[in-house]
Amino acid sequence: MRKRRFIFATLAIMLIGGATLAYVTTPTVHAGQVGEAPELGRKGSFRIGTAVTQYTMPGRSRITSWGALTGNLEIADRTLPVRIWYPVDNAAAGTPVHYDHVMKFPGKPPLSLVSQGIAIADAVPLKGKKFPLVLMSHGYGGWSTQFSNLAEQIASHGYVVASIDHEDMPVEGVSSFLLSFGNVLVDRTLDQRQILARILADARGRKSPWLDLVDPQNIGLIGYSMGGYGALATAGALYSFDGDPMAKIPEAAKSQLREATNQPAPIKALVTVSPWGGQPDSRAWNAGALSKVKVPVLMLVGNQDDVVNFKDGVSWLFKSLTGTERHMLVYREARHNIIGNEFRLNPDTQWNAYEFLTEPVWRSERLNAINQHFVTAFLDLTLKGDASKRAYLDVPTVDANAGEWPLSFAEQLNGTMAGAEQPKYWRGFQRRWAAGLEMHRATAGQTGN
Repeated sequence: MRKRRFIFATLAIMLIGGATLAYVTTPTVHAGQVGEAPELGRKGSFRIGTAVTQYTMPGRSRITSWGALTGNLEIADRTLPVRIWYPVDNAAAGTPVHYDHVMKFPGKPPLSLVSQGIAIADAVPLKGKKFPLVLMSHGYGGWSTQFSNLAEQIASHGYVVASIDHEDMPVEGVSSFLLSFGNVLVDRTLDQRQILARILADARGRKSPWLDLVDPQNIGLIGYSMGGYGALATAGALYSFDGDPMAKIPEAAKSQLREATNQPAPIKALVTVSPWGGQPDSRAWNAGALSKVKVPVLMLVGNQDDVVNFKDGVSWLFKSLTGTERHMLVYREARHNIIGNEFRLNPDTQWNAYEFLTEPVWRSERLNAINQHFVTAFLDLTLKGDASKRAYLDVPTVDANAGEWPLSFAEQLNGTMAGAEQPKYWRGFQRRWAAGLEMHRATAGQTGN
């Protein structure tokens, strides 16, 4: 019964209509922006460019209505666009891009969304340097530039970022939702693995200038919601097909997944944001499978997440990843939408947009700044070997509110951020501004706190 409630609740979010309007958002990383962002949540020293490339993956399976009944899959090429961000020369000229996306709802006018960026379209990549590659994978019904603020910020700190547009099957009703979601269960890790393999192969072949920047030895993967579900499998957690919903995947698709996930992809760091697949009524792995993940993991989640079940889902994933060191940043009182660009929706915007794009308690601008801070620290530590960034992750108190930073009477800090002189406060945050957060940590062999 709980699984059925989850399916129809998700379906309701996808189906409610919208109006034909454009809403503009500005990422929290544009030049000169300081404000409330913690230290590493701010723009890096590199100017960045952006481009879109297409990748075709031959012989991919697709679940159709007939295939769901017979178990016979439709086999066809799968072509997906991938948005790339990369460092460019500081003298690069051009106008910053904006990212357009249209959300479509059955029987309703489309909703147009616009995000202003800082990257320059098709700018000439920086020459003579190599940078870690970070692959990004969005959630169900999302799109490649939904987190352009995070992608741009990462790239500005010296990374090549590749964000997949998974192009999930549109939903028209209950039956199409089940088909669409079934394909997502199969597609996410296959998309991640195959596109990563194509990028690395093209980099070896030097097929475009931005590919010359890719360091193939240092690769990270960021997945949100269903992207996080796929990312755990990409990192080496074999799916368990014994229970719902995995048991209902056609046998041919199960075989394809078993073969594809037999070995982990060549990544060195994993970030999962509100990952799906740990909740008891839709558990995609057993604890033994999760223990096979060996790369460091950073998890971000709200403790009121009722889509992926924080208490019995995401927390169980965190405790079960016993094969590696991991950190879990928890936003207290937050639900599922803790990542993504800030869209300034009008008060009369249809409710589905609010449910899909915003959080009830936390401001998107604040979420973005904190996400950028911790993701940057984690990637710098794991992909660049910058040991100084460990202090930003191994915080002195699990509860941020318990951090200590004594002040003299009438002392004014004026936005000073905690450093080595404040060892009992969360590194990089302004005094009083590390609040409402928890950071849990476990090493390999531990279940965590």
